[in-house]
Amino acid sequence: MIRILIFLAAVFALGLGFAWLADRPGEMVVTFNGYQYQVSLMVAAVAIVAVVAAVMIVWWLIKSLWNSPYTISRYFRVRRRDRGYQALSTGMIAAGAGDGALARKKSKEAAKLIRSDQEPLIQLLEAQASLLEGDHEGAREKFEAMLDDPEMRLLGLRGLYLEAERLGDRNAARHYAGRAASVAPQLAWAAESTLEDLTGRGDWDGALKLVEAQKSTRQIERDAANRRRAVLLTAKAQALTDSDPNAAKAAALEANKLAPDFAPAAVAAANLLFKQNDVRKGSKILEAAWKAEPHPEIAELYTHARPGDAVVDRLNRAKKLQELKRNNAESSMTVARAALDAQDFSTARREAEAAIRMDRREGAYLLLADIEEAETGDQGKIRQLLSKAVRAPRDPAWVADGVVSERWAPVAFAWRAPMERLGQLIDSHEDEADVPVLAAPAKPAKEAEVIDHPAVAKTISEAPTEPKPAVGDDQVTPVTAAAFAAIPPDAEPVEPAEELARLPDDPGVDPDDEAEKSPRRFRLF
Repeated sequence: MIRILIFLAAVFALGLGFAWLADRPGEMVVTFNGYQYQVSLMVAAVAIVAVVAAVMIVWWLIKSLWNSPYTISRYFRVRRRDRGYQALSTGMIAAGAGDGALARKKSKEAAKLIRSDQEPLIQLLEAQASLLEGDHEGAREKFEAMLDDPEMRLLGLRGLYLEAERLGDRNAARHYAGRAASVAPQLAWAAESTLEDLTGRGDWDGALKLVEAQKSTRQIERDAANRRRAVLLTAKAQALTDSDPNAAKAAALEANKLAPDFAPAAVAAANLLFKQNDVRKGSKILEAAWKAEPHPEIAELYTHARPGDAVVDRLNRAKKLQELKRNNAESSMTVARAALDAQDFSTARREAEAAIRMDRREGAYLLLADIEEAETGDQGKIRQLLSKAVRAPRDPAWVADGVVSERWAPVAFAWRAPMERLGQLIDSHEDEADVPVLAAPAKPAKEAEVIDHPAVAKTISEAPTEPKPAVGDDQVTPVTAAAFAAIPPDAEPVEPAEELARLPDDPGVDPDDEAEKSPRRFRLF
């Protein structure tokens, strides 16, 4: 657009010049070689412009003829390069689609048309084609060759890292990831693998530096970086608790400052403060964390902040936590445990039942069973509560990849309920009556009476016999369906010789319930 405007301006200026000359007539006299030439000013101007234009055209023709070999070669070179890039593009698409044969064909075609040192993607296409063909050794050689090129070094490290992961060589994979992270910490795959390696070796300072590099390159957000720093500082504080309490305290306090709602950081900081007799500051840290998210480890440390406290004092501290977070199941559970230790059974029972109403889970029923055992010792009610605990959802715990741990560790542990039991897939309600399961005694007290009926004896004698296994006296001979079918309808039922012995602490079957049941013709013991 600018060129068009410049051209129009030049034409307009040239037209104004000729108009100006036309309004001012004059003559031009030129004497050359004894001759005198006289022309008008307008004709002279037109002649000069024509001569200049002719000179420019002649110069352009001469220059074009002089540069024609280079122009022709450049045309063919550009055409060749375009064909090479087309082959490279087709090969990359084929590699992404999993067509190894086409990827190899196009890689060879691209290598003939484009020099590999000018286009590094040819090396990548060759490596991808080798992987698709199953030539992993050749692919590794190509990735190793990329390490010599600064532009391709990270790509080579990535390929070698994936190959090491495929072979299960964790040490080699972490080595390549560490080299890549040292050059480019913004690479997520390299940073995550290196961070895992550093945390596994307990190199908390190195892990903190890597997180800081990730934050500076804006690979992760500020909040996520602060959370990671809090986790690493908490792990560092736990590792230095015995060897360097002061450094552990500084790390734990910094972690708590970065993430006040992170329970392990609050517990670590408060525990170190309690060991240095700073109960007030440690209690404030736990109270702030409890307000953000109640956690049983916070409650345990808070109630036992002073080892010399009586059980009543611990109960009062538990009630203080409950005031900070009302209508919460964990608060009620904390008060219930402290009340149980203080032998305040009414308070313990009330709070445990309140916890069940707010969050029906396994721990609440187990706590209520402990209260029942300590107060009344009623084994029937205790078994009923234990059966409900088995069917209730599990309590939250530190879970990582399906593994449940009693203690937190900086390996992606999350505070949540573990996987439900298979039995919980069956819908059950806490108000349903529990059906006692009667187990058969190891050996009957008296041998059962034999059914003496001709039809049954004939059917059993005609049935094919199988070799009896060599077992003890407890082996029971199975009765076939044919034997039952041969029994006439008017056969009399046979009652057992005597009642089975009840198991210890088994309430048995209510006689009223037994009377309501319809009688059966035959009973098999």
